[in-house]
Amino acid sequence: MHALVSERTRDGLAAARARGRTGGQKPKLSPRQVRLAREMYDELGPDGKRRYTVAQIAAELRVSRPTIYRALSD
Repeated sequence: MHALVSERTRDGLAAARARGRTGGQKPKLSPRQVRLAREMYDELGPDGKRRYTVAQIAAELRVSRPTIYRALSD
């Protein structure tokens, strides 16, 4: 019984992919927003330290801090 369910699930996913469906959530940040976040993160203030914290960048883009960290690690 389990094998049949698994096989049908795999078949359904394969059919969806063939129709162009990928599954999963849409990205929270667009490529433009990722570029902006990276620029903000790399920008230095007059004291030589980072001008914006990750929390400030996240607030500006209305996402969570982990989302920013993920975007910066790519």
